[in-house]
Amino acid sequence: MSGHSKFANIKHKKEKNDAAKGKIFTIIGREIAVAVKEGGPDPANNSKLRDVIAKAKSNNMPNDTIERGIKKAAGDANAVNYETVTYEGYGPNGTAIIVDALTDNKNRTASNVRNAFTKGKGNVGTPGCVSYMFDKKGQIIIDREECDMDPDELMMMALDAGAEDFAEEEDSFEVITDPDAFSEVRQALEDAGIPMANAEVTMIPQTYVQLTDEQDLKNINKILDLLDEDDDVQQVYHNWDE
Repeated sequence: MSGHSKFANIKHKKEKNDAAKGKIFTIIGREIAVAVKEGGPDPANNSKLRDVIAKAKSNNMPNDTIERGIKKAAGDANAVNYETVTYEGYGPNGTAIIVDALTDNKNRTASNVRNAFTKGKGNVGTPGCVSYMFDKKGQIIIDREECDMDPDELMMMALDAGAEDFAEEEDSFEVITDPDAFSEVRQALEDAGIPMANAEVTMIPQTYVQLTDEQDLKNINKILDLLDEDDDVQQVYHNWDE
């Protein structure tokens, strides 16, 4: 696994999210609703909910907002049913893009996603057309400045907890896990008081595509910005080397 640092990208996303907290809170709110529906409202017995709560806290979501979301999902039999949908396609110069959405209207979401690709001169493909170029992994990013632990000790702790790989970057540490071991590893680091800048199950590209043409750069940014603005879109993965 290459130690391709995504920390700068995460910081950039965080800044964007801070400017549009409503969007990230909507995304996490839907994830809380789905997690509660699938595994119940008690985080102690619902590892998926525990992971979403950790994600919410890392995005500075207030505790009372988190608790309200859990109570609402647990108590409202008429709550909106969200379906998970994934789209795959190509951006400029063959860049691979995967879009995860949670939606109550698949037609609306499909139309919006297709529109985003079209406006950036890309196209939506068939399921599986690009996902084989990615590995599904748990990824935990730790800001070096926030972590006092010796890197070797941190690595041993992560590996002992079940991590597959540990990479040391200039400004961060990256812990990679099998998706099934992610909750356990994240919990072990949280219990040890390790601050996490980002922790999620993600799609990591096996190789990256560089774009140098100005129009290609405009087009991929167009696609990503339009997807980012869509409330149904939960997560976008791509292999563009930003």
